[in-house]
Amino acid sequence: MNLIEYYDKYVHTCQYIDYLLRCAGMDDIYQENILDHYKHPHRKGALLEYDAKEEGTNPSCGDELTLYVKYADEKISDLGFTGEGCAISQAAMSMLGERLIGMTREDAGKLSGQDMYDMLGVAVGPQREKCALLPLRTLQRALAGGTVAKL
Repeated sequence: MNLIEYYDKYVHTCQYIDYLLRCAGMDDIYQENILDHYKHPHRKGALLEYDAKEEGTNPSCGDELTLYVKYADEKISDLGFTGEGCAISQAAMSMLGERLIGMTREDAGKLSGQDMYDMLGVAVGPQREKCALLPLRTLQRALAGGTVAKL
């Protein structure tokens, strides 16, 4: 895909997502927050040094995610992710990443689907549940062992 095709796809995707969010009647604040995290994701990028790495996919939507986690004293000291997908999955990972820094592994393991929905601040319908929960499910596998870094 060349740069022009990529840009056209990106603009079309953002316009479509904006349309869907407006049609769903979501509050402007939440809509803006999700779109901001989608367009400008926090902690996006692979970590060169990590303690756990885990991949997650959502075939129903085409979401792909690779999560990198670094620990220090049983706390999450750094986190990064790569991947592509819908606005909900990417925004959810961006928001989750911000929340996890400084959290203990134990507390991170206690996060629930409801915590993800609360972070997003919008009602997530059945068709988007997998999108919203992909970051959490990927994190849970990473906390359980994931792929150990080869340094």
